[in-house]
Amino acid sequence: MADKQAVSTATTILVVVLILLLFAFRPVKSIPTGHVGVLTMFGRITGEALGEGIHLINPLKAVNVMSIQTREIKETAAVPSKEGMMMSLDTSLLFHLDPSKAAQVFQKIGGDYVDVVVEPNLRSAIRSVTAANSASALYTSARDVVSLKIFEELQGFLAPRGIVVESVLLRDIRPPETLRAAIEAKQSSEQESLRMQFVLAKERQEAERKQIEAEGIAAFQKIVTQGISEQLLAWKGIEATEKLAQSPNSKVVVIGAGKLGLPLILGGQ
Repeated sequence: MADKQAVSTATTILVVVLILLLFAFRPVKSIPTGHVGVLTMFGRITGEALGEGIHLINPLKAVNVMSIQTREIKETAAVPSKEGMMMSLDTSLLFHLDPSKAAQVFQKIGGDYVDVVVEPNLRSAIRSVTAANSASALYTSARDVVSLKIFEELQGFLAPRGIVVESVLLRDIRPPETLRAAIEAKQSSEQESLRMQFVLAKERQEAERKQIEAEGIAAFQKIVTQGISEQLLAWKGIEATEKLAQSPNSKVVVIGAGKLGLPLILGGQ
């Protein structure tokens, strides 16, 4: 009986010890939202990656949590233009870790992959692309082209390494003060030239309108003149004389000279 009790006690103790060991090694792991867990065993990558949530794992395996959320790197750098002129460029890079390649990134690059490959290649791509464009183009029309070229160069290098490039944003480009003043002066001159072209076009339109109006008036006068004959004037004169004769008001009427002279009223009541 005593032996059975001793065996039962030993079994209970063993079970408790095993439970304590399990909790000590933490076989249950929780992966936060927006992260993956890369498993290693005795320092070697197992190739497994845990998604978000709670997982029951081998207590001998370690979990290395890596973010797969979108991250931003802001870079301010002095970069050369095609002419060798130094410009200040503010850039933002948006990227995230490819969940399916998290184990590969952890094994070949490490958890500090941003410092190891992302930032250095961003600086390199910026300098490479800006050096192929003139300072004037960078400050005015080529910003979107530069942004796209940087994006393509980074994507070609980082995508095979498990890092997804989302976008490259050029926040600001600051050329030397002398170049900025020259560019702004040129833009102001071009705007003034466009304004003068508009004024001249408006003046030409107004001149054309006045010419058309004058031609219309001249045509009207010609038509009216052609319609007035001596017979019409004589008839209108006779009508006017008759009306004056029938009027009860006193007046002085002078008949014009010639056989077609018209009446002229000098005064009356």
